Amino acid sequence: MATSVADHKIPVLDNERMYQAAELLLKARRELTPIPELPTELRPHTLDEAYALQDIMIAVMGPVGGWKVGAPSADATPVFSAMPLWGGFAASGSRIAPSFRRLREVEAEIAFFLGKDLPSRAEPYTRQEVIDAIASAHPAIELLESAYVDILAVDRFSLLGDLQANGGFAYGAAVPGWQSYNLAEESVTVTIDGSVRFEGTASNPAGTDLLRLITWLANEGSYRTGGLKFGQWITTGSWSGKSHANAGSRAEVHFSRFGEVNLKFD
Repeated sequence: MATSVADHKIPVLDNERMYQAAELLLKARRELTPIPELPTELRPHTLDEAYALQDIMIAVMGPVGGWKVGAPSADATPVFSAMPLWGGFAASGSRIAPSFRRLREVEAEIAFFLGKDLPSRAEPYTRQEVIDAIASAHPAIELLESAYVDILAVDRFSLLGDLQANGGFAYGAAVPGWQSYNLAEESVTVTIDGSVRFEGTASNPAGTDLLRLITWLANEGSYRTGGLKFGQWITTGSWSGKSHANAGSRAEVHFSRFGEVNLKFD
């Protein structure tokens, strides 16, 4: 069953520490002045505090254009973050403006576009109901940005609170017949300025059952999402790890069957 708001969510108004943490992270992102880490006394100590920190940042950076959801293994509990439109949502071939860009790191992902609402409800959504709500599936690039100097050098909850380092999103053309694809056979190549940075098959650490992640988000995640909505995008974890680009770089992602997506950083 869907998780109750009252059971888990920390009201942001009751968490002054997370407000102070959010002010530091937002300033670092906005002014491109990254910090090594949050002060010890302002770091989130629990998953709920990390999500409370996200909620405060989203309230400033919103509106929400979608959600990123992933997991460290095929049977691990997923974690998730809103993707605010402040980071930028772009079609393949777009040029990415330098505003708010520091890391310019990219990840290859598969994303889904919702064709109808999945509102919060007591009865869990079935896998088929989730499939029926998806209008299309696409190759995607997640743009990584962060308030931290090095996203690998901070603790898990601090990184999660910083919107899981989300900084934008680009999508390629819809993939016809995606429901029949065997993602265990899906390969991906990431190139930056023509140089191959990653090649792999079935390389998403969450596994290849991406619908598990979306169904979990529609059910257990609804205490934070308030229900998934028509027009939102859902990305489902990296197939490539992060690859670094520079100002002027062209980043390309090629899936063996799921198509391709590219962008250029101004």
